[in-house]
Amino acid sequence: MRIDGITIFCLRIPFVEAFRHSTSARSFSDSIVVRVKAEDGTVGYGEGLARSYVTGETVESLVAHIVNRLWPAVARSDYSEISRNPDPLALLSSINESLPETSDGVIAWHGARTAIEIALIDCLLRSEGLSLGRILPAKRQLVIYSGVITTGSMEAAVRHARYFKLFGLKYLKIKIDTTNPVERVAAIRSAVGSDISLRVDANGAFDARTAGKVLSALNDFGVDAAEQPIGRGHPEELAELRVSSPIPIVADESLVTLADGRALVDARACDYFNLRLSKCGGIFRTLQMARLAGSAGLRVQLGSHVGETAILSAAGRHVAAHLENVDFVEGSYGSLLLAEDISRDSVVFGHGGVAPLLRGPGLGINVREEVLRNYAQNIISLSTPARPAHFRKGEVRNVSTNQGSHQVAGKTPASQARAGSIVSGKHSKTFPA
Repeated sequence: MRIDGITIFCLRIPFVEAFRHSTSARSFSDSIVVRVKAEDGTVGYGEGLARSYVTGETVESLVAHIVNRLWPAVARSDYSEISRNPDPLALLSSINESLPETSDGVIAWHGARTAIEIALIDCLLRSEGLSLGRILPAKRQLVIYSGVITTGSMEAAVRHARYFKLFGLKYLKIKIDTTNPVERVAAIRSAVGSDISLRVDANGAFDARTAGKVLSALNDFGVDAAEQPIGRGHPEELAELRVSSPIPIVADESLVTLADGRALVDARACDYFNLRLSKCGGIFRTLQMARLAGSAGLRVQLGSHVGETAILSAAGRHVAAHLENVDFVEGSYGSLLLAEDISRDSVVFGHGGVAPLLRGPGLGINVREEVLRNYAQNIISLSTPARPAHFRKGEVRNVSTNQGSHQVAGKTPASQARAGSIVSGKHSKTFPA
């Protein structure tokens, strides 16, 4: 089956409350949502996020990569039905292989790849009336989510911890930085008691020497795991820290590509892989990394990016239910964080962090396109050569798409327009593809 066209929604959904950690502060979701439409009329949705400090992508470069590299490859492809092969990697390999692999000065184009890959999976499954759960068979009937406590004042952190405890959550992750990390964890442990699992995430805030001291001190408070205590660098540095740390080490920013994973395994640098769909490059590559972790005797945390909408939350739910060696799961915050989520079906976990499996076709959610359009800063539509590409923006303000921001090396604005990839202006514009 061929894909007739795609629409890219560049979102800006306000947060209910700002979220901070040692490398970033956010007050809105800047997710990129991709809608693909197949020749039989079936549509599917995917989502990716640009995190320059993780994959090297910005919102502008992520969109440009979809427009100039991924979409032309998708437009040339003819996708077969998703068969009933018992191996999910075999089922998804044709989609993975249809997407070109380039680096172009970033760590990986994984946010862009994830948005396209998940949209294709959703579309192909919907065309066959199949749920993603059919090709990712669940190993558990419920998914249990963690709460995450942002950096900020000690008082706010304790208040959030008490709220999470009241809501019945059994797993909490505490964002820490160089400001009183031990005192922060001690205060939260005192607030929630001993029956709640605590782990910390420094997002690479410490140097190796400081990290060692902090982890040793945190061991007194029953911390179950420490995520990315030092920055992304040589795996040997993380391995040295792991040897001296009394707390298991989780690799996150150090783990973006499969090559990163292999290097971490070879160096014995961590105890956990933190897998995030948009960071790892989609469902296929996340499953690859999970298998690598399993074969190396490592455990898995399935994480999420701050600001994910229901699309990535739904995909993550399926992956979390399928993985065997997953200990902690994050995400599905939905309207707990977003002013409005984009799905008719709530993906927010319930009391105790408990969430049911999704059983509908595709990802198992129904996207409200009117909400996408309401929160989109830009909407870019591209089509196959037989159909024109066009730009629609409606009433949303600040809608111009800078041609330069979508330009890639070796491409002029004129050559991109001939490819149907330059879109700009406040009103609908059409370009021959």
